[in-house]
Amino acid sequence: MEIPTIYKMMYQKMGKQPWLEEWQESPWEVVYGGILVQNTSWVNVAPSLMNLKTNFNFNPHRILRLSNEALQIQIRPSGFYTRKSQTIQNVLTWAQKYQFSIEKIGALPTLRLRKELLALVGIGPETADYLMMYAFDHAGFIADKYSQRIFEWMGHPLPSKYEQAKKEVEAAINLTDEEWKNFHAMIVNSGKEIKTKEEFVNEYINS
Repeated sequence: MEIPTIYKMMYQKMGKQPWLEEWQESPWEVVYGGILVQNTSWVNVAPSLMNLKTNFNFNPHRILRLSNEALQIQIRPSGFYTRKSQTIQNVLTWAQKYQFSIEKIGALPTLRLRKELLALVGIGPETADYLMMYAFDHAGFIADKYSQRIFEWMGHPLPSKYEQAKKEVEAAINLTDEEWKNFHAMIVNSGKEIKTKEEFVNEYINS
């Protein structure tokens, strides 16, 4: 099955997906959430975000002024808090070069922005692409585990290497930023609900 057909079939079945726009209060909330969700589920991220909201209103200036140990206390519910606290501080130290301006960061050329994010310790390709799309409005394909699984079930297995999979999909289909965001949301939401190929075929192909 061709990639544009996969997108069209999923959109016809699922339509516009509720995603971050329903609850996010700040792009910085997206940044922290994108880091905190690494190697855990969102149910464990929510309490940490609530701490950062209640105590600091997600303000990057205030959070960067915290000691690493103090930040760890705030994000402990998300697990791996030692590593994640350092990653948050790495991102905020980088963002400080742009006066913590989401607009200035978003105005960077896409390739430069991605290169700068990937240079930060703790930020891998998937997290970088997530932050680029949902915090800084540079949308594209996120080749996560859900994407790999669903594309295989659709008869179009992606390359196992992240960058190769990303390039293949982005070269095959031209989407707007909002469509890329919705594509990722459809993939993740269906991936959470459907666990087997048989379920997927019955839901998306045979129905």
